[in-house]
Amino acid sequence: MQTNRDVAARTRGARLEARISAEQKALFQQAATLSARTLSEFVVASAQEAATRIIQTHETIALTRDEQIRFVSALLAAPAPNERLSQAASQYRAQIGL
Repeated sequence: MQTNRDVAARTRGARLEARISAEQKALFQQAATLSARTLSEFVVASAQEAATRIIQTHETIALTRDEQIRFVSALLAAPAPNERLSQAASQYRAQIGL
């Protein structure tokens, strides 16, 4: 039976190196040991979690309740498209074959 480690080991192709202090390495090693991971597994998983969290924070738009209401109201009361927008939409539909 294949484990997650076997699959992960086959799919990894890139390498990442970092210089860290002895204190940082000891800290990371202790955390890796406590989480039953190798040092490399711990560092990669931790970096991936941090990267995912940071990206999600930057790609998420948080609105207050008032802002949500104003946003939805603006969508529901959107003005009709002007002539130029209608022409652009027609050209686009013609280009993609609709």
